[in-house]
Amino acid sequence: MASFVKFNSFIEKLGRGAINLNSDTLKVALTNTAPTVATDDELADITQIANGNGYTTGGTAVGSNAYSQTSGTGKLTGNDVVFTASGSMGPFRYAVLYDDTATGDPLIAYWDYGSSVTLASGETFTVDFDATNGILQLS
Repeated sequence: MASFVKFNSFIEKLGRGAINLNSDTLKVALTNTAPTVATDDELADITQIANGNGYTTGGTAVGSNAYSQTSGTGKLTGNDVVFTASGSMGPFRYAVLYDDTATGDPLIAYWDYGSSVTLASGETFTVDFDATNGILQLS
């Protein structure tokens, strides 16, 4: 299972209202370079994998993202993101979640898959969001 890591700047931008988890377009981008949670702030700080062969620079949108709160715990949910290779795609190790609506494309979090992945043509890779706990929870 991939490890979830939030960016420090996400908490500040959320608190200042720069990110709206319920209505903004959220996307997942792929990289093979380890993000730095203390200093990486926006998508431009991430070295994405090469455009092409099934990957589009900027990544793929999270469908149907929604943010709700129950008993003081907020939960972000959304549809899984699937990448399909149309040639060799990768390598990548990290899937980075960011806000494509807010100015500067602020980073939210990333998942570390533990080792690099390269997809052959026709293979898929799914960023599988937890059906029970959602993409992330805040309490």
